[in-house]
Amino acid sequence: MNGLLRYVRLPIPLLVAVFLLSSVANLFAEPLPLKRAVELALKHSTLAAAASADEQRAFSSYLEARDQYLPQAVIGSGVGKTWGYPLSLEGSAPSIVNLATQSALVNPALRDFVRAAKTEWQASTIQSKDQRTRVIQETVLSYAELAKWEALLTHFGDEQAQGLKMEQIVNQRIQEGVDNPLLRTQAKLTTARARLRITQAQGAIDVLRNRLSQLTGLPASSIESVPDSMPALPEIKREDDLVCKAVQSSPTIQFTQTHANALDFRARGEHRALWPTIDFAAQYALLASFNNYENYFKAGSFQQHNATIGLVMRFPFLSPAQHAHAQAADAEALHAKQDVTTAKDKVSEETLKLQRSVEQLAAAQEVAGLEYQIAQSNFDAVRVRVDASTATLHDAEDARIQANERYNQLQDANFELERGRIELLRATGDLESWVEGSK
Repeated sequence: MNGLLRYVRLPIPLLVAVFLLSSVANLFAEPLPLKRAVELALKHSTLAAAASADEQRAFSSYLEARDQYLPQAVIGSGVGKTWGYPLSLEGSAPSIVNLATQSALVNPALRDFVRAAKTEWQASTIQSKDQRTRVIQETVLSYAELAKWEALLTHFGDEQAQGLKMEQIVNQRIQEGVDNPLLRTQAKLTTARARLRITQAQGAIDVLRNRLSQLTGLPASSIESVPDSMPALPEIKREDDLVCKAVQSSPTIQFTQTHANALDFRARGEHRALWPTIDFAAQYALLASFNNYENYFKAGSFQQHNATIGLVMRFPFLSPAQHAHAQAADAEALHAKQDVTTAKDKVSEETLKLQRSVEQLAAAQEVAGLEYQIAQSNFDAVRVRVDASTATLHDAEDARIQANERYNQLQDANFELERGRIELLRATGDLESWVEGSK
């Protein structure tokens, strides 16, 4: 690239304009390390907030089931006028003050329902962790792609500058009658392609900064990647048993298994709803004298303060509807167990495909790297031949364009390999620890 500088000198204002075009997007940006971006994304993410709300809801459902063993007290009043014998108001005798309390003592079905609710809460915590790693992956991939395009933007700016230099050289040679006028169009095409790449790179940068802005809560214009803050990605070997590791650490499998356990407890609870239960119950009532109670009791036996305390025992012995409900719960639990097997098979297949894909991407990246080395070496050789007058300036330009194309392909191959390795890190449960190792 520096070799062409020896053939022509551009005016200073033109060089300044090209520089500004390639760097204007970074004027108001500040460096954002990867680790900081992930921390902000986890705090600001709507996915993480929604998962946290689901976890809180599941925990509240567990408390709701468990707290049925605690006394539930209700205080109220049933004051009313009576004619004749005082009939009940909503199941209780008319009273000035009425206090009732009840709690479960022996309830096999409730015990299993509490276990089911607790297990569902545990499943929701697993799902929250899965959402957390999803946010981390999205942030890391967006960050890595932004770093790629920011680096390419500078490279495309250099390409455009070289294209403008070549246009000036060709114009001079056409004026001197050395080159065909058609070469002017070819030179303009090269510059136009560089401008197109700059536009594409800037568009990608704007989109990625906006995505990171939504993830982190930072203004899009203030985001600039720090490529050195990304730790090196681990090498993937064919003999590594990543499938087994993924199955053991997969949040999807863990959630499915835990959910299946919860449905097992629920199904058992539905069956035990046909078992006897014992509840504690107590009631106090302050009766009014104007409700004619004394007319229906022996003289002197009526008293205003009344209390009852005891046990309520129930023996269900005929409930076809509950039998059917329990059978439906058994079917649902069986379906959930099959879902666990399906989830394991799916995770195994996806991880194996991803591992083989990363191996292929690594091979493609090696090919792209070698092709770029060859193209760059060819460009260097052509420049030497130009200096020795055994090659033309257009030969050097063609070699430069080919080297640039190979460079762009190498950057694409590097990013695709990076993406595959990041996805594999999430599949094996190592993504968050990898981010923690960043600067």
